Amino acid sequence: MAADTIGTPALWAGFLAFVLALLALDLGVFHRKAHAVSLREAAGWSAVWVALAAVFNAWVYAAHGPARGLEFTTGYLIEKALSVDNIFVFVVIFSYFAVPPALQHRVLFWGILGALVLRGVFVVLGGAFMERFAWSVYVLGAILAISGVKLLVRRHAEPHPERNPVLRLLRRFLPVTHEYDGSRFFVRRGGRVHATPLVLALVTVEATDVVFAVDSVPAIFAVSTDPFIVFTSNIFAILGLRSLYFLLAGVVHKFRFLQVGLALVLVFVGFKLATSPFFHVPVGASLGIVAGLIGGAIAASLLVPKRVADAVPPPPPRAGEPTPTP
Repeated sequence: MAADTIGTPALWAGFLAFVLALLALDLGVFHRKAHAVSLREAAGWSAVWVALAAVFNAWVYAAHGPARGLEFTTGYLIEKALSVDNIFVFVVIFSYFAVPPALQHRVLFWGILGALVLRGVFVVLGGAFMERFAWSVYVLGAILAISGVKLLVRRHAEPHPERNPVLRLLRRFLPVTHEYDGSRFFVRRGGRVHATPLVLALVTVEATDVVFAVDSVPAIFAVSTDPFIVFTSNIFAILGLRSLYFLLAGVVHKFRFLQVGLALVLVFVGFKLATSPFFHVPVGASLGIVAGLIGGAIAASLLVPKRVADAVPPPPPRAGEPTPTP
């Protein structure tokens, strides 16, 4: 890890214990029984996760100075903005597998738990790789910029969960039932263990997160080389992703220019990372540019008349609406 990291072993252990305790409280107490998450509940939990991130950010400012505090703020904003793109995909996945509304939180819970582990691996390996190979900033910067261009060009393309190679492989080696069995992931039928469609939805969510992590983790490394700042800002944003999904799933398609803003953010952070050995963009300026791009995209979505976007394909069916089961 980077020599200038603020993350001591005690801080890493304390933060991980804190996150695990929150997840245990979430699943074991507040969502012990499967139920459809209401808009009010989603808004409340979204406020809680944002408040926790703000408190942690205030501690970073106070304990480690404004520079580290701005790095956390910028990293959190980047990951939070990029996570909105996940919501578009989650809507499609839940619709394709006809996941009942009451079970969607369960899929997202375990999916995000897997994402936490994956992001940790990416941060540790990415930090070590960048520290050892100075030329890696050019490669990661190019990946981010190319990802931004692809998102801009293909922003109207609809995801196709059935084409996921991991899903195809799973179906070849594991029998799958055609119906759900409560909140169970596996059931025994005729002496054999079968996966329910809930497993397919979870595997697709996890596989999708691998793709998103390739963009989001290097994007935060573009504003901070401290693995602890990169990891914590990433994790706080991901922890609020479930409640954000239930809050925005029904209206996210109305932000029709948001993916343009996200694409430009990826291009900007890719350029910033690739040129960092020669040109330094202050963290405060990065925060302003990222906030301006995202805010501008949201404002344009709300203010530009709908007739401008008449050519945009309609959003996919919302999860829970009648769709053929796989």
